[in-house]
Amino acid sequence: MENRLPRLPMAGATVEDIVAALSKLLEGGSLPPGARMPSVRSLAAQQGISRYAVVEAYERLVALGRLVARRGSGFFVSTPTRGVPPAPRPVPPVFDVGQLIRRVLEDDSGALRVGGPWMPDEWLDAGKLQTVIRSLAGRPGGLYLQYGHPLGYAPLRQQLQRLLTEIDVRVDITQILLTTGTSQALDLVTRHLLRPGDAVMVDDPGYYNLFAYLRWYGVRLLAVPRLPDGPDIGVLRACAAEHRPKVYYTQTAMQNPTGSTMGLGVMHRVLSAAAEFGFLIVEDDTYNDLEAQTGPRLATLDGFERVTYVRSFSKTVSGSFRVGCVIGGLPMIDDLVRAKILTAITSSQFNEMVVHQLLAEGHYRKFLDRLRLRIEAAIADTVERFTALGLEIFCRPSGANFVWARIPGVEDSSVLQQRADEHGLILAHGAVFRPHLEPSPWMRFNVALCDDPRLTRFLREASAAWGARTVDSAPS
Repeated sequence: MENRLPRLPMAGATVEDIVAALSKLLEGGSLPPGARMPSVRSLAAQQGISRYAVVEAYERLVALGRLVARRGSGFFVSTPTRGVPPAPRPVPPVFDVGQLIRRVLEDDSGALRVGGPWMPDEWLDAGKLQTVIRSLAGRPGGLYLQYGHPLGYAPLRQQLQRLLTEIDVRVDITQILLTTGTSQALDLVTRHLLRPGDAVMVDDPGYYNLFAYLRWYGVRLLAVPRLPDGPDIGVLRACAAEHRPKVYYTQTAMQNPTGSTMGLGVMHRVLSAAAEFGFLIVEDDTYNDLEAQTGPRLATLDGFERVTYVRSFSKTVSGSFRVGCVIGGLPMIDDLVRAKILTAITSSQFNEMVVHQLLAEGHYRKFLDRLRLRIEAAIADTVERFTALGLEIFCRPSGANFVWARIPGVEDSSVLQQRADEHGLILAHGAVFRPHLEPSPWMRFNVALCDDPRLTRFLREASAAWGARTVDSAPS
């Protein structure tokens, strides 16, 4: 039975304030060792604070050794250890990822969003998009004035069915559910598979928006280090054996933010661990269309016994035409359709018609060929430029529009943000890509913007300030 805490002065408090208030309560002996803390939802309602803030506070108290998280049961007051108490672990700074994303989306200062994931407007095909929109506008209004099919626009699902054969995935059209981008796809899958308090494994570093959502939902994140050829299998197996997580969220190819692609042998070992320890896999293939030479995915090797697959067209068509999909077994898709109807009725049939028209005319494939060549050239230029400036590159991406790099001598890249602001840059420092927001020396850079002189000047000055090796002949 969980305990109800006394009313604390938490309204409008920061996560640090909440941690301090709960620590004082625990140190005062108000709750005995082993007592169950209020659930995330319950404490948020009792104290008038957000669930996100409660999750962050609980996770930090676990890191400090004051609480213990138990799978499926919640959080409990820890039992003091005998002897000399261990030194407290450093508490990571708290970043409100939602606020960071909002800041970038609202920014109109002219700052270079070198940390953002988006393609520049001139890299996309606005002209063809306008042509398709005009052609659809001339069709009978009923095609785009009414609600669409719950599964999504059937002709687009048929196109996706054919596209999936490129990664040797064969599915029935009824196994494809169209969504409003990858974000809605991941939301529906998470609601179906998980409940607050469940444990999941995630890549470290990985997709920051997913992590923020999972923390807000009350899910416990188990970090699996991401290596240049995929997850650290030793850590993955140890996490799976100890915590028995329900799900592993990962990106097989062109992983965000590292740009790394999982090797075939690693894929087999991930699937073997999933079968042995009983966890499911959510494979996010958002950047599929940017890969120069498409390789296998976990869904290719597994079918859809343990793997649920999501992808999107938002990165390559338009951020405004948010069209994605979930592909999985029929029982699961039926449940996801129900959740989609209850939360959003349907996705935008007009957006789905636009994407279908682009694919059906064959223009999209030609556009992708040009875009991939442009990205490959930008990757090569960025790697050369950064190497000349003395930066360390995590790996050479196989097609995504970002690289993961660091300035030697800088152990916490968040300290560079103020200096970057002075140069008119918005960075993506590594802490926001980590499951528990721990400091990181790494940063994500959008290769489409890395030839800007402002970035070169900033990196040269930052490298010099921290004593890193620089080369005066670096491209300017």
